[in-house]
Amino acid sequence: MGGDGDPEVFVADEQTDIPVDLERWQELAAEVLRSEGVRGLAELALLFVSETEMSELNELHMGKPGPTDVLAFPIDASEAEIVLHGQPISRGPDRAPADPGDMPLLLGDVVICPAVAQRQAPSHAGSFDDEMALLVVHGVLHVLGHDHDDDDQTRAMRAREVELLSEHHWHGAAPETFRQGHDE
Repeated sequence: MGGDGDPEVFVADEQTDIPVDLERWQELAAEVLRSEGVRGLAELALLFVSETEMSELNELHMGKPGPTDVLAFPIDASEAEIVLHGQPISRGPDRAPADPGDMPLLLGDVVICPAVAQRQAPSHAGSFDDEMALLVVHGVLHVLGHDHDDDDQTRAMRAREVELLSEHHWHGAAPETFRQGHDE
């Protein structure tokens, strides 16, 4: 599935509250995809939105009021086989059936609110930079099927987050401030 090629991360900054280094977070998301074994043509969207937009998404999709830090919207692989860039593939009478091996695997969307990240960083990851990195990694892992519905899943997901952040963000061990403040 996905054909030949490398995973791609598309980024968009749809907010103006806090400057976001799109290239940096795009590269981190791509590194996480590669570390998690994503190969071939695969696409992920990484979006940065305002608190107002995040509040609307949180209410609509999670049924919760107010903004949150990150939301992940995975796309089911079975849907990716018949949908290309969000549109059904046309198979008119003069067209051969599409070859799923030639289409990109649409992984999903990760939506982050930098304003919420900035506000919660001191009590969560320690710094705004570490908080943003954590949210990118956390969101990508959710899109790839990781979750934290119970204690075992939470421990496994947190451990994987620290491994990925150590490898791709800190390029070494997690700083003490992150280990002390990191709480789901």
